[in-house]
Amino acid sequence: MQKIFAANWKMYKTRAQAAQSAADLAAGLRAMPEGQSVMVFAPFTAIGDVAAAFNGVPGLFVGGQNCYPAAEGAFTGEISPAMLRDAGASWVLTGHSERRHIMGEDDAMVARKTVFALENGLNVLLCIGETLAERESGKLHAVLERQLEAVFSAMPEGLRGEALEGRLAVGYEPVWAIGTGKVAGPVEVIESHAAARSLLQKFAGETANRLPVLYGGSVKPNNASALMALDNVDGLLVGGASLEAQSFLQIIGA
Repeated sequence: MQKIFAANWKMYKTRAQAAQSAADLAAGLRAMPEGQSVMVFAPFTAIGDVAAAFNGVPGLFVGGQNCYPAAEGAFTGEISPAMLRDAGASWVLTGHSERRHIMGEDDAMVARKTVFALENGLNVLLCIGETLAERESGKLHAVLERQLEAVFSAMPEGLRGEALEGRLAVGYEPVWAIGTGKVAGPVEVIESHAAARSLLQKFAGETANRLPVLYGGSVKPNNASALMALDNVDGLLVGGASLEAQSFLQIIGA
């Protein structure tokens, strides 16, 4: 299983700052082990600069943080998969908790974005996860099932099975543990990733065993190694701790 370390820079970094961080990452990852990929989801304005810094370094990829499910049109403020690819991106995030809970994207919109991005040449890191209220009411499995079913039920036959290998990864975000003071411990992470894997097997069959499942929730250099040692954790989705190149390199090296 490919191990993936993904940085989500969110709404941080000017082009110059992004270029410097990307150059520092590229310099630190020129001897990256086989079977490991590192990707940076950069602000739209910085995708080209990050792609240029990563050029020629195996296993380094850049992605967009969002896309709209249309090739073009009167969608002010949105961006298409073709525009992301033209800027140098090969991946895109869909379903991130901030898009769902701040920007109001529902499961149907996340599904449309995911399928359209895949159909138009982008690889997708699809984020899923439950809120604090959902966690406390025992709805973990139901929420993950609802979110994944929306995507797979919208997926045409041509995208199923082996066609998804290397093109789709899933990021589990414990929304309830982000900014609440609560912590997702090993028991919670194992439970959640087991549920995600089981549901992927339900919707994607045997292919599910080759779809990476990443953990994303307050990942730091001091907990990365322990997280990666847990069952069904195939990588990490890192927010704040990825903004400094050395911090992200420590996480990857852990």
